[in-house]
Amino acid sequence: MSSLSLAVRDSSTMLRRNLLHARRYPSLTLNLLLTPVMLLLLFVYIFGDTMSAGIGGGDRSDYIAYLVPGLLLMTIGSTTIGTAVSVSNDMTEGIIARFRTMAIHRPSVLVGHVVGSVLQCVMSVVLVGAVALAIGFRPTGATALEWLAAFGLLVLFATALTWIAVGMGLISPNAEAAGNNAMPLIFLPLISSTFVPIASMPGWFQPIAEYQPFTPAVETLRGLLLGTEIGHNGWLAVAWCAGLTVLGYFWSTSKFNDDAK
Repeated sequence: MSSLSLAVRDSSTMLRRNLLHARRYPSLTLNLLLTPVMLLLLFVYIFGDTMSAGIGGGDRSDYIAYLVPGLLLMTIGSTTIGTAVSVSNDMTEGIIARFRTMAIHRPSVLVGHVVGSVLQCVMSVVLVGAVALAIGFRPTGATALEWLAAFGLLVLFATALTWIAVGMGLISPNAEAAGNNAMPLIFLPLISSTFVPIASMPGWFQPIAEYQPFTPAVETLRGLLLGTEIGHNGWLAVAWCAGLTVLGYFWSTSKFNDDAK
């Protein structure tokens, strides 16, 4: 069997293992999903009328359209926290030590976590998107090509954040620490353009909010689904995804290999 075939076989096995874990212990994923869903319902039904006036809209439906793209990306951030916890559990419970004594492709352990996490992120986004459609989100202006580009952006963003979450799980001494270390993946959307426009923030804070990873991705997703201006946010979002993926990959693999020595 060639090395490529071995890598694909072992990575598929690890992917199946991680998906089975997620199916048998769904409470963590469900708890992480509750955050974006509750924020969606809270901001739409409690603050929707007030917030729509703040963005120059006419009614609550305008704020739903503004809010949902950011909440979809926030859903990815919250879902990947579960990946950090899962990786930390594997590292601290001894299963990785057993894997290292077996004739398996070593990177397949991480690849299984990453692919499994990206699939869970996509399913989580679909669920939150369904809730958004049920309460009035209508991206009617998007073409088939724009829908495809939006899906591609979500997958790229999920891949980038997953590799960062894997690194956070590897450096954490236990699952609780892994969850705490990964909390910025939920907090960053709160200081982006997810809930309010950048122009409404204090002047000294606007550059921080504008150029952090979530804001360009949010604005690009809004442009693809709702037809708003994307400007330079498209290439910034892709650059952030590529940079975080490369950083997370080399960080994770380096830490994983160091722990094997």
